[in-house]
Amino acid sequence: MKLAVVGAGSTYTPELVSGLSRVEVDELWLHDIDPERLEVVGGLAARMLGRAGYGGALELTGELDRAVEGADFVLIQIRVGGQAARFRDETVPLACGCIGQETTGAGGFAKAMRTVPVVLEIADRVRARAAPGAWIVDFTNPVGIVTRALLDAGHRAVGLCNVAIGFQRTFARWLEVEPARVIVDQVGLNHLTWVRAVRLDGEDVLLDLVAEHGDELGEQAAVPRQLVEELGAVPSYYLRYFYAHDRKLAEQLGDSPRAARVAEIEAELLELYRDPALTEKPALLEQRGGAFYSEAAVGLVSSLLHGDGAVHEVDMRNDGTLAGLADDDVVEVPARVSGDRIEPLEQAPLAPELLGLVQHVAAYERLTAQAAVTGEIEKARKALLTHPLIGQYDITNELLERLLEGVRV
Repeated sequence: MKLAVVGAGSTYTPELVSGLSRVEVDELWLHDIDPERLEVVGGLAARMLGRAGYGGALELTGELDRAVEGADFVLIQIRVGGQAARFRDETVPLACGCIGQETTGAGGFAKAMRTVPVVLEIADRVRARAAPGAWIVDFTNPVGIVTRALLDAGHRAVGLCNVAIGFQRTFARWLEVEPARVIVDQVGLNHLTWVRAVRLDGEDVLLDLVAEHGDELGEQAAVPRQLVEELGAVPSYYLRYFYAHDRKLAEQLGDSPRAARVAEIEAELLELYRDPALTEKPALLEQRGGAFYSEAAVGLVSSLLHGDGAVHEVDMRNDGTLAGLADDDVVEVPARVSGDRIEPLEQAPLAPELLGLVQHVAAYERLTAQAAVTGEIEKARKALLTHPLIGQYDITNELLERLLEGVRV
């Protein structure tokens, strides 16, 4: 089995490599357009795999066609424009009075416009060169929009996020059980989800968890415990930008952007990775984000390969799973993975207070995916007008002019 990682110069890659011993990978190909980063990250990957007793082949390449040739799985984890682009995504919206976040709102829109065309070019090479039936697993943000674009173009793709597995690990720790016994029923859109049930050996224990840990769950989403109790669901971290909009905007205006700290962490990580004595992922990587990415990605690949029927949180076509959304919308839901089949768990209708917001953002995602592919400025403007964190014509015009600077449209 050949697995290719596109964007392997990412500091996330050691997180992924740390879990590869659980999947029978005969060939691991790491690809990146930055030769220096690829050499540094690939060097650590080689030492980690050597320590783990990996018996397969490890190849580093800057040639995309070589990386994906004959691949059974292609993981895409790119950041078009690097951290400099992220900094702009997080600061330009603030100057316009909007939330500055790299995947939510105006920042996510700008990232999608840059990223979707590049990912589709990569996917075209996968279709031409990879093994028949190869899977594309997308970890590139904004995952929902990128996955939608891939599926719209007819690619065999599934999106992956680490929010749900983070919840699973937290709940398992509180329940003092192995994570495999816990299924997190988290539903919605990528970075717009709520946990509506937590099943321990099939029994829903969410109300017990809220009763015992409601303060912690509210703090994680930056909302009061009362809201968690009234919703009867646990909002993901990203809902803070909607439920506590004014407070989060004020905090962002008074603080340095997250992008600045991430750039510092990346520089420190790359320096650590250069140490020839380092043979495991450093603790600093936990501050980078992407916790449990390894478990999420490796677990999904393993289920697609072996058809073990495990449940994974994925981004996929709605196809009637969530009532009130179009069949071709891309939703984030728990699904049972049995080889080539990914079957979403049956879902009750979303409550009105959840459904309204999801429909709003789903419309924005549809328009953004179309704008990223066609380059239509009118479509892009409609996308920003539709997003509940923006929605004002004058602001939209200013954002478009500043965010699309240097983007292919």
